[in-house]
Amino acid sequence: MKISLGPLLYFWPKGDVETLYQQVAESDANIIYLGETVCSKRRELKLGDWLEIATALRQHGKEVVLSTLALIQAPSELNEVKRWLDNGELQIEANDMGAIQLAHEAGLPFICGPAINCYNADVIALLLQRGMTRWVMPVELSRDWLQKVLQECAARGLRDRFEVELFAYGQLPLAYSARCFTARAENRPKDQCELACLAYPSGRVAESQEGQAVFVLNGIQTQSGYCYNLLNDIDSMHGLVDIIRLSPQGADFPAWIQRFHQAATTGQAPRYAAASRECNGYWHRIAGMLQAE
Repeated sequence: MKISLGPLLYFWPKGDVETLYQQVAESDANIIYLGETVCSKRRELKLGDWLEIATALRQHGKEVVLSTLALIQAPSELNEVKRWLDNGELQIEANDMGAIQLAHEAGLPFICGPAINCYNADVIALLLQRGMTRWVMPVELSRDWLQKVLQECAARGLRDRFEVELFAYGQLPLAYSARCFTARAENRPKDQCELACLAYPSGRVAESQEGQAVFVLNGIQTQSGYCYNLLNDIDSMHGLVDIIRLSPQGADFPAWIQRFHQAATTGQAPRYAAASRECNGYWHRIAGMLQAE
């Protein structure tokens, strides 16, 4: 299994983003996804900046993919997606059906991102007709569900036509909204948010009255309050998953790349004692915020 780094989901200063990918260039990650998937107002880096980072990563032997917005709300955002598709070199991860349609019209292959509601073999067959080469499974699906879908794909002769990628580490991106929850929490209108997300490099935790971290607010994106961590579940992925995705976050993120790489390449997952705010429930077909032993 390969290790991928999903797109950075948070809004960081340009210098911090560049530092992250300088560290990543020396890591054991095989595939790097670049770009802004949450909010088009986050413009610390332009397309040219992302392409410069992509060039440096490719020089270190990394496969680089450009990720599109998960919620396209304006013609200007659609035009920006077209610019990303026209980059001339890099494959695209489409996180909105509009991006998939644009890629299909341009005759370009694409990766189906986790924001696309793809839950069965019928939808996979449709996306393959449009040009899909890799399917990133929606984060709320279980191992049992994945196994069933892949069996259906095998019966229809589809399984060898795409790769399967699984979100295995990080705050889970659960939902998207036209409303910006971070701006609302700061009592600011969305159109005058003053880039409030910059103050929350790991999102803004929303706790229950009992103090339980239920969600993380990240602009228009709602994330899981607990960090999803499938390090102890790698053995159960063999034969089903081709690529393990880690979501960049935290100062110790490079160490997590190494842990997952070791487990994926040696087949010997180091038993990891889950922290109090970690979960793996979805993979085990139980409540997502639970931790299955």
